Amino acid sequence: MAMMVIFFLLGLIIGSFLNVVAIRLEVAESLLGRSHCPHCQARVRWHDNIPLLSFVLLGARCRDCGEKISAQYFWVELLTGIIFALVGSLFFDPLVLATWTETTFYLVMSSILIVIFVYDFRSMEIPMTVVWSGVIMALLYSIYADWTGFGAGHKFLEFRTFAGVVGGAVAFLFFFLISYFSKERWMGMGDAYVGLLIGLVVGWPLILLALTSSFTIGAVFGLMLIALGKKTMQSQVPFAPFLVLGTFCVIILDKIYPQLIDLFWPFVS
Repeated sequence: MAMMVIFFLLGLIIGSFLNVVAIRLEVAESLLGRSHCPHCQARVRWHDNIPLLSFVLLGARCRDCGEKISAQYFWVELLTGIIFALVGSLFFDPLVLATWTETTFYLVMSSILIVIFVYDFRSMEIPMTVVWSGVIMALLYSIYADWTGFGAGHKFLEFRTFAGVVGGAVAFLFFFLISYFSKERWMGMGDAYVGLLIGLVVGWPLILLALTSSFTIGAVFGLMLIALGKKTMQSQVPFAPFLVLGTFCVIILDKIYPQLIDLFWPFVS
């Protein structure tokens, strides 16, 4: 329990930073420099920069100009905290060296995926620099895990690297074909590269479950928006956030119940 709390608090701090990264990348602003109000540009005081707490105490408004602060800050910090807590509690064992590298990898990948989530949600575009950074890190970790024998691997393929490459290729080709034949009306080409990234992270055959989860979450969310009158069948909705959520679900559930893939895709095992 103590370990989960530690990782949750770490996630809150990292989540605050990820908000800044996603927003500043969108407007091509330097990542260096102190946080400031997006409305009046006033610098945020250190005691107004405490994750979750400052948002609540300030009533979701800037202390200087009184303009409303986006709820995005609160929810991204909370989401990151929850994800870090789950990853830390499920993957990390301070007495096992292999879990230090594995946990670090999944925390870094979680951070990258959250930036992609926020960026696409805000702008309907994919931050390719972030995606390629994740692709390189995922490949390097897979090679390292296979070389050291630390990687858990996947049942269908013996080596994590091969499983990742197959998973990434399958996801990329799937989204590429949808984007190409629909002329990017149904899916943007950027989603193919996000698919490549998550395929490298979860590997084959878990990528099948990740894609299934993503489309299921997206369909449920889309139907809810239509029912509430906020969207129509013709409305465009960013899909990367659903890919990210589906991937998180699979990473966590596979750690809790490794036989899960056999229930949904028994023919690939």
